Amino acid sequence: MQIFQDFLDQSRRLNQAPDLQHKKINLHAPNTPYPSVHYGLCLPNLPAPLHYLNFMSWLGQPQIPAFQNPASIQQDELNTATVMTSVSGHMVGQLQSYSIKDDCSLSETVFKFRDIEQIGWDGAVFQIHRADTELSLDLSVQTTDISSCLIKLRLGLAEYWSVMCQCEGQIKFQGQMYDVNQLAVLSYAQIRKFPYLPLAFYTHQVINLSRQRQIIFMQTRDRYNNILSSRLYLRDLNQQQVFMADQAVFFKVMRVYPVVKTPNLQKMYLPREFEWIYQNDKLKIHVQAQSRGDFKFGLGAGYAGSFTYQIKINDEIECGEGGYCEYVDCRALKWQEKNEKDKLTDKYGNIVPFMLKK
Repeated sequence: MQIFQDFLDQSRRLNQAPDLQHKKINLHAPNTPYPSVHYGLCLPNLPAPLHYLNFMSWLGQPQIPAFQNPASIQQDELNTATVMTSVSGHMVGQLQSYSIKDDCSLSETVFKFRDIEQIGWDGAVFQIHRADTELSLDLSVQTTDISSCLIKLRLGLAEYWSVMCQCEGQIKFQGQMYDVNQLAVLSYAQIRKFPYLPLAFYTHQVINLSRQRQIIFMQTRDRYNNILSSRLYLRDLNQQQVFMADQAVFFKVMRVYPVVKTPNLQKMYLPREFEWIYQNDKLKIHVQAQSRGDFKFGLGAGYAGSFTYQIKINDEIECGEGGYCEYVDCRALKWQEKNEKDKLTDKYGNIVPFMLKK
């Protein structure tokens, strides 16, 4: 992990330098240097039966196992666009797959995916629309100056940003209309075409806290179970501050659901109960979470869903019903099934193979 974070991944430096933190996101279609781009929105802590909402678009599939979905490919990987839109309630149409050439219209101000989904941008505000009998959206997304760099690889190979935003609008789910006006997360990534990035495990979790705060957890591993990064970001809109920790951030799964098989015949265990722990001299954070069992396929090679939680930050305790979870595990089952004794031997300083040929 140390080699990956300190040499190949420059995101730590960007997160620690205030003048480098801010990221202004605009719309740009896949191009020659970056044939894979991502725009996404997630809203945690929504009222029942929604609990969460996500809108995750990939234009061009990258050579990264965790974000590949061969079952959705239209002609070839770089001609394929996928859009996952889901809430906690039962759904059957959360994932749409498009041919970029035949089904999409892409400009500097609007991306259209047939007549179903649309992302608009006017230089200040993003507009997210979806017209569907099951789940429809009409959302306005105002970005803030609070941004976090999750990944920034050298030589411009890849970058992945998370921006705190205010989301307002309407969600229509199974005939019922819901008004929303709350903190959300806008995500953006662009990736060059290169042989292979062995990111095989990825989890990304978001909780909205009181007093205009937001906490994000993320862990990634390679195909050999080496930890590439394990981080938390505690963001405060009122104070205009972001605290980032990438040392001593521990993620543990206590119970899992029975193994599932994805449309790509990948077997994985999804978390049923899990926790995050972080502690330094001044700050202690402990999250205990229980999945709602509402995982839906379509987040790259894996799933998205929600969880109930109890979070303790020093002496302050909050509980909630709508934590948001993305979870992809493409490791071999022998790594997914490691017992607790084996897990204790994992070391954060393992040498990480970065780029491998298939």
